Amino acid sequence: MKKYMEAVAKHRQLIFDTLDYIWKNPETGYREWKTHAYLEEEFAKLGYELTLAGDIPGFTALVDTGREGPTVAVFGELDALINVSHPEADPQTGAVHSCGHCAQASALLGLAAALKEPGVLDGLCGKILLVAVPAEELIEVGFREELRKAGTIHYFGGKPEFLYRGLLDGVDIAFMIHTGGGEPGTGGTGGGSNGCLTKNICYKGVAAHAGGAPHRGVNALYAANLGLNAINALRETFQDASHIRVHPIITSGGDSVNAIPDAVYLESYIRGATMDEIAAVNTKVNRALAATAAAIGANVHINDQPGYWPRIYDKTLLPVLRDAMEQVLDKVNYAPESWAGGCSDIGDLGALMPILHPHVSGAVGDAHGKAYYIRDPESACVKSAQCQLVFLAMILGDGAKLAKEAIANYQPQFTTKEEYFAYVDKLTLDKDAVAYNEDGTVTLSFA
Repeated sequence: MKKYMEAVAKHRQLIFDTLDYIWKNPETGYREWKTHAYLEEEFAKLGYELTLAGDIPGFTALVDTGREGPTVAVFGELDALINVSHPEADPQTGAVHSCGHCAQASALLGLAAALKEPGVLDGLCGKILLVAVPAEELIEVGFREELRKAGTIHYFGGKPEFLYRGLLDGVDIAFMIHTGGGEPGTGGTGGGSNGCLTKNICYKGVAAHAGGAPHRGVNALYAANLGLNAINALRETFQDASHIRVHPIITSGGDSVNAIPDAVYLESYIRGATMDEIAAVNTKVNRALAATAAAIGANVHINDQPGYWPRIYDKTLLPVLRDAMEQVLDKVNYAPESWAGGCSDIGDLGALMPILHPHVSGAVGDAHGKAYYIRDPESACVKSAQCQLVFLAMILGDGAKLAKEAIANYQPQFTTKEEYFAYVDKLTLDKDAVAYNEDGTVTLSFA
């Protein structure tokens, strides 16, 4: 495996320069045009022909070994988070790479450069699809809903959007390595993590003078408070094994302190271990939202959109991945039965094909926090790319025996992407949940 590690290490400076640029130019999902342009230019310098996503950032680049075999997609994510309290957040946007996607994108470029080195593809079969993908962090849900309604995107996450656009057609296996914490030169993997559904909620009341005539108003903020309390009262019904998480925030609570708020906006996720369990909890939450609006004569508009499918890592490839990482790293924490509460849109691909999503260290500070930095670029970027290349060599070598075995063993939840999209589209909801009838009765509609 030495030649693969040396092939990556040869491009260490390119990797570090890329990390520096992307860290200094953070952009949130579906806005990553500077990052896209930088990587597009660097991939072109390496001789790659790119397939661009078009009206959104991102692209793919295909590496063909010239020998028959499956296609393996490797992802590098482009987007940053919003964290205005981070010392290096963009002063205009509040964006910062406090989840390490800057390192992932840099590692992807390092992998791309290594794949061009003489002899690296010798003995490998099949194809490798390098994917620079936008919009993994599921933030600015309102902005993404605007893009969806305008027809720019169909799905909030970059990977399902790429899947919908046909950019991942023909892919048989998908994986990536996320930036993690811990001692430099370490990494690991669990067995999977939650999926989620996204919610945009608007409580609608009636504005009035808060001091002179509050009786003429209907306070949307009070209705929202009732809704949040009702959701909290549901928590004891969530079963531990389902890993349910519901965590709403108020994004706008009124315009003026001396006016009864007539519109209050919330965003939330519902996370869980299966989409069926997420959908069941969502029905409870929507009932609570509708009933609390009706309780004080308000209304509530509920916009539900599919978030991310739960991540379930492929059991055939997990031990192979561990072996590959142990070739590169000092220590690998291998916990195939563990489960995490976070979400990622690579889970959506896992509904159709084998996926993996391990981590390699190099960051310091809590992920998404104000003290998060890439402390060790060698670990976060160079060793990450080395792990990826060694893993590709292991599963695509020997006639792609291990990759073919994983594909044969895998039992997808859907046989086609069309079946998958038909299911997730049924999770959508976009309606007022309360109707006030002429006879004085109230009708709730939340499904």
